[in-house]
Amino acid sequence: MMSDQVHDDALDNEGLLIDDGNDLNDSDIDDNDIDIDIDDSDMDGDGDETPVAGQAVPVIVDMTHVVTEDQAGLRIDKVASQAFSDFSRVQLQNWITDGSLLYNGSVQKPKVRVKADDVLHLSTTLQQHGEDQPENIDIDVVYEDDDVLVINKPVGMVVHPGAGNQNGTLVNALLYHYPQQHHLPRAGLVHRIDKDTSGLLLIGKTKPAQMALMEQLKDKSVYRHYKCVVAGDQASLSRHRRIDAPIGRHRNQRTKMTVMTAGREAVTHLLNVTPLNENYCLLDVGLETGRTHQIRVHLSHITYPLVGDRVYGGRRQLRSGLTEAQRQAINNFPRQALHAYTLGFVHPTTGEDIEVTTPLPEDMQKLMAVLSDGYYEE
Repeated sequence: MMSDQVHDDALDNEGLLIDDGNDLNDSDIDDNDIDIDIDDSDMDGDGDETPVAGQAVPVIVDMTHVVTEDQAGLRIDKVASQAFSDFSRVQLQNWITDGSLLYNGSVQKPKVRVKADDVLHLSTTLQQHGEDQPENIDIDVVYEDDDVLVINKPVGMVVHPGAGNQNGTLVNALLYHYPQQHHLPRAGLVHRIDKDTSGLLLIGKTKPAQMALMEQLKDKSVYRHYKCVVAGDQASLSRHRRIDAPIGRHRNQRTKMTVMTAGREAVTHLLNVTPLNENYCLLDVGLETGRTHQIRVHLSHITYPLVGDRVYGGRRQLRSGLTEAQRQAINNFPRQALHAYTLGFVHPTTGEDIEVTTPLPEDMQKLMAVLSDGYYEE
């Protein structure tokens, strides 16, 4: 089954390795530190035979999802993008139209609204290529010199190709704009973030630079700060300035991570807590470790989940005292409200301390404006 093969926690560092659950198998994941597993061996896959460059490999997709009560009333394509997060919404819309994705056994339009207990069934065959291909996709370069590149990744972009996402990824874009990086593992990527997390990614433009930056991740001289909108009040969140709780893969739901005594060390710091209203805050978060989905898991564990987090948040995203406009803004926010806004590292050649920042994306700014409407006037 595809759900066992590809999961949505492949890269989130919000964690770091994507959520995108579309890109790694269990065998690809370095349990010691999820965001530093991009090395030559990571390129080989987990099968007995490695595909030769350009050779197409069929990947069978057969997945079923039963609509939950929380999803009732949403469009088919919206629910499909939540349930089958390995694929883009555009791809899913195409499959709904051509009959590869059936609604209660029949072909429907993407805009049809679903009911609880309805069934979505996705059945198709993908052609996965053994070599990543360059594609002319715009990228937002925030910092660049001869050795290092920092990209501001938009929401919805998968970081690198995997089952279900052979193209349209950041790696495909890098190979087009920087063809000389074709020989580097993952085109020079040093770490990764989830498809639905926006923000900064560090890339080495040469093999020595890439390896040096990966070593910095290991010794924690690279630092990453995130901003996120969470369901929780300032006083309560301020009591959790340091969250030290080990994280491991959920025993039953293998696409999820959870706090568990047998997990790997995971430490998250709440550097600043800014109230948006009485029950919602903007957090400035620093990572001491880089476990899959770390920020999302830790904040859910202390009962203050990220707004928009369908996996770890659920109904707890909705707190008391909301206006109708605020309730709609939370319910309709299409992804976890998480942005990697600051990235610091030691330059691998000059030894200079480099810090790069990027502003919050527009969707998070609008969400914050709705949640804080009238609060500071009281």
